[in-house]
Amino acid sequence: MSFQWPELLWGLAALPLLVGAYLLLQRRRKRLAMRYASLSLVREALAQGAGWRRHVPPLLILVAIATMIVASARPEATVSLPTKQETILLAIDVSGSMRATDVEPSRLAAAQEAARSFVADLPSSVRVGIVAFAGTASLVQPPTHSREELIAAIDRFQVQRGTAVGSGILVALKAIVPDVEFDLRSQDPRPKKNEGARPFGGGPPKPAKAPPAPVEPGSNGSAVIVLLTDGQTTTGPDPIESAKMAAERGVRVYTVGVGTVKGEILGAEGWSMRVRLDEEALKSISVLTRGEYFYAGSAGELKQIYEALNTRFVFEKKTIEVTALVAAAAALITIAAAALSVLWFHRIV
Repeated sequence: MSFQWPELLWGLAALPLLVGAYLLLQRRRKRLAMRYASLSLVREALAQGAGWRRHVPPLLILVAIATMIVASARPEATVSLPTKQETILLAIDVSGSMRATDVEPSRLAAAQEAARSFVADLPSSVRVGIVAFAGTASLVQPPTHSREELIAAIDRFQVQRGTAVGSGILVALKAIVPDVEFDLRSQDPRPKKNEGARPFGGGPPKPAKAPPAPVEPGSNGSAVIVLLTDGQTTTGPDPIESAKMAAERGVRVYTVGVGTVKGEILGAEGWSMRVRLDEEALKSISVLTRGEYFYAGSAGELKQIYEALNTRFVFEKKTIEVTALVAAAAALITIAAAALSVLWFHRIV
């Protein structure tokens, strides 16, 4: 638990003074009782207040005061609440390096199996879209509630050349925010100032629309992108610039790196190359967009990551102020103290 005004907790230091004052009052009560001339009256006066019950209401009042002091410090608690996630875009790398078998049976096959389980376990209210990217990217399945269509799209993945991580982010982002403009051919995906479509019949190009005002990164609570890749960007726009565009629209990008950091040598059609995982770029993307980076060095780890993401998209942890609950608890304790005092002693002590 945390507090917005923790300095007010110093008020708890006054509680020992209240305890001391209560003990002094009890001693004074005994001295007053001794002034009675009749011993029978003394015995009766002491008997009425004797026993542990007479200390319970004051103790409850003390607890209520302590609880109110805690409430005044405006406590906060982290709780799991149902998420409002409505759309998830899976952007999955289908480049040639996904043929590597350091993740059995292959990186692509493991990614497909984990994606199938992920889609099947999501709540039916969540729409899912799928982007496949290699040298370029395409939306192979627009966001839908149909799990059958999603699994069919995953099964149709085919390995291609090149790795354009930036393109995968941008195509997924456009499926979430249709009015986003970008250039997949450029290293900087942002539209240029005077860049636009040339109208039919010639004439000067129309100026590009001004981009919307940036919002707080991660503030879009209804849609996220899950990016899975195993390699370094070899073509297309800069993935960091693409991530900045997602961040400006509040869309989180959760990145999953699959494969081994040292990489593997792949060969085909007379050429060979070492394919490595660019963890630094994936971490930067997740940090920029307020997402999170996960590393999967095996098929089992990849499946566990997708299961964790599934849980995260159903429930999310939020820090909320619980001052009202603490204050209500203090009020209930006070009422309990008064009720016991009336029940046992027919008065409020």
